[in-house]
Amino acid sequence: MLYYLNSYLGGKGMSERGMLIVLSGPSGVGKGTVRQAMLKSGYRDFHYSVSMTTRKMRPGEVDGVDYYFRTKDQFEDEIANGGMLEYAQYVDNYYGTPLHYVNEQLEAGQDVLLEIEVKGAMQVRAKCPDAVFIFLTPPDLNELRHRLEGRGTDDAETIKKRVGKAVDELKMMQNYDYAVVNDEVALAVDRIEHIIQSEHLRVQRVAEKYANMIKKATSGD
Repeated sequence: MLYYLNSYLGGKGMSERGMLIVLSGPSGVGKGTVRQAMLKSGYRDFHYSVSMTTRKMRPGEVDGVDYYFRTKDQFEDEIANGGMLEYAQYVDNYYGTPLHYVNEQLEAGQDVLLEIEVKGAMQVRAKCPDAVFIFLTPPDLNELRHRLEGRGTDDAETIKKRVGKAVDELKMMQNYDYAVVNDEVALAVDRIEHIIQSEHLRVQRVAEKYANMIKKATSGD
């Protein structure tokens, strides 16, 4: 973990490492749908870091593609062994990001997309402040409730808990760099892609690129 943080926050420099993009928001806001659309758009060559969870697999989901589905004991072993970049417990289930893949792809110069829960995103914010944090919001709470009901996977009590949790999570929006309303998936994806493009053009990132170029060019003198 220490190696990862030291390398991400300094070391080789942002121009040689990829950019970490964190997408999160309330349950039911459509994070998974937006993520899938981003990967299909072909806009940028970035890698999606598959999260790990202890929740039950939903119809159509594939282990290792949508999530790594693990038992509670297996997940807690990963935590104990320092194998998680972040993790959180949400509605009686664990969710988290395995550390190894993220570090490996960033070191290779690839942008990495995390689709994670709000609590986990705050852990990443504390460890990796140079990452780009995007908060996906519903048009309104009625639409969020409608989407949760449309899943057909939760009972009324669980949906009530999720909506209540969403109200608390919406208050965390101020801790993100950007907020994107998911009223239409295609529009949300377009907005996020513009954010990523703009972040790659930040003066700090470009200046570090040229600083590294100059250092390499003059190192042999």
